[in-house]
Amino acid sequence: MVCGLALAGCSSGGDEPSGAAPDKKAGATPTATPSPTAVVDSDPAALPRTAAQATALIREVIPDPTAFGPGTVRPTPYETDPRRWAVLGDDCVWQQQPLPKDVLATLTRFYEIPASGAKGPVRLSAVVTVHRTPEQADWENAKVLEEMMRCPAQRLRADETITSLNDVPNSLGDSGNDYADDTLTELGAYTASDVGGSHPYIWEQTRIGQFTLAVSAKGAKGWTRTELFDRLRDPHSGMRLRLKTAIRKDAPEPSEAGGSTKGGDR
Repeated sequence: MVCGLALAGCSSGGDEPSGAAPDKKAGATPTATPSPTAVVDSDPAALPRTAAQATALIREVIPDPTAFGPGTVRPTPYETDPRRWAVLGDDCVWQQQPLPKDVLATLTRFYEIPASGAKGPVRLSAVVTVHRTPEQADWENAKVLEEMMRCPAQRLRADETITSLNDVPNSLGDSGNDYADDTLTELGAYTASDVGGSHPYIWEQTRIGQFTLAVSAKGAKGWTRTELFDRLRDPHSGMRLRLKTAIRKDAPEPSEAGGSTKGGDR
């Protein structure tokens, strides 16, 4: 955690196919050419340098509801305004603000598993953000740690809160991370007016070069933390796989890479 806050070589980390409200996070000073990520031999020509290029890549990478398993649907709203992102205020309340200059593009999509039987409704999200440089993306990851320490309890919306937050970062090579330059898992307790609480809350974020990819789950009655992790695993690994396929040298045709699922929250 101290490493993440100091930004001194903090990376969280592996990849493999396995079958409007606030969200998170921001950056630093652009350089002319993005440096390569340690986990994929990236093609400089495939790395986005404009907002339009970044947005097009995000839409190739971010998942559809089907990636989260049976019964997952699109809520309203389904996507955030791509010109804005979530910022945690001094009052520990999340709010939408215009994108900073170091962010080329970002998009958050929301998903929901409706209530069924003894289980309440689960709210899910996926977020893809493209910074101008890997260093700026690294700052975003470090900010997550700073936010948790500054605000262990946070208000997402007027009727939603997360408390008892705890973040676990991992650099490339740590704790089985062989798929991303940095990984971060945030756990907490979620409470909302319509589902009560507290219920398990999960935020998982990875950084690959100038890109950050995140998924989240807000629990409800009848859902265990393990079940929520299971719902997030494939969408998260799928995003990483599609991103690596899109930016690496000599990328295979989509059919070889398993295709692309087109499909961000705090």
